[in-house]
Amino acid sequence: MATTGVFSGTNLILKIEDTALGHTTSCTMSFNADLPEATTKDSNGFQEVIAGVKSGEISFDGLVAYDDSANAIEMADYLLAGTQVTAVFGTAVTGDSVYTVEGFLSSVEMSAEMESPVSYSGSITTTGSIVKSTNS
Repeated sequence: MATTGVFSGTNLILKIEDTALGHTTSCTMSFNADLPEATTKDSNGFQEVIAGVKSGEISFDGLVAYDDSANAIEMADYLLAGTQVTAVFGTAVTGDSVYTVEGFLSSVEMSAEMESPVSYSGSITTTGSIVKSTNS
């Protein structure tokens, strides 16, 4: 049954190549649309735009655990190799919407402060269509 009402962000997961990205603390998906200006003298002083290219980005943060199936080191390897990945953003609940994209890792960062857990962050820039489907 699909999720209803306000729900915890813990329920949203990010999968890379069919494996949940390990120990994430947050993930964000952004959609963007380029809106080229189409203002003319006939616009009566108001800006007009037309629909242009659409794009997307997924960003993530987490704690480093080398034994996770999908971890910071693997994400860095994808970036360094220029490997295109499949990412799925959504819940695991039947009936909920999920978004599937192809993309490339555009950044990966690991940070280690003294006496603190090692953390990582990164982002994926989409290439091609963003596909919405429903968990079954």
